[in-house]
Amino acid sequence: MNLEEPNELPSSNDDKMASAVEMNRIETEQEKKSNIIVFRLGEEEYGLHIDQIKEVVITPRITKVPLTPSYVKGVANIRGNILAIIDLEDKFSLNRTISETSGYTLVVESHEYNMAILVKDVPNTLSVADTDIDYSPSVVADMQGEHDYINGIIKIDDRLIILIDIFKIITKEDLKPVIGA
Repeated sequence: MNLEEPNELPSSNDDKMASAVEMNRIETEQEKKSNIIVFRLGEEEYGLHIDQIKEVVITPRITKVPLTPSYVKGVANIRGNILAIIDLEDKFSLNRTISETSGYTLVVESHEYNMAILVKDVPNTLSVADTDIDYSPSVVADMQGEHDYINGIIKIDDRLIILIDIFKIITKEDLKPVIGA
């Protein structure tokens, strides 16, 4: 009678179980995806996490507000909410491709405040594997203070999409003169 054999089987089964758990963990990590709203500003593509976007609407009539920064194009009534209309091309000093009288508006919301962003075309939604997002510090290493708004760079085939955090670009304090946020 071999007394060592029963001890070897659980060990072998333990190895198989550990291997299966590891494979499952790797597959789960590979399947992690983020839904990103992609839009064009100037000649580049930018993205926001879909959880920051409430809706996309045709740009409504904008009422100018005096003594506001140039990137704040005014306010608009969107479904009963008065929102500041932001032009990120102006904020980023990009080539102007967006008109205030045509195009679309992304309604962005947080727990504390809402705003709307002008975009030229209907934004696309992409499901991006987290492995396609470069969160590398080398991409954003020299960005400090207000410039740490880039969350990463999405690489899909030959496309590079700049993933931004809108609430670091436009803060509640930035909107205070406009809507008393």
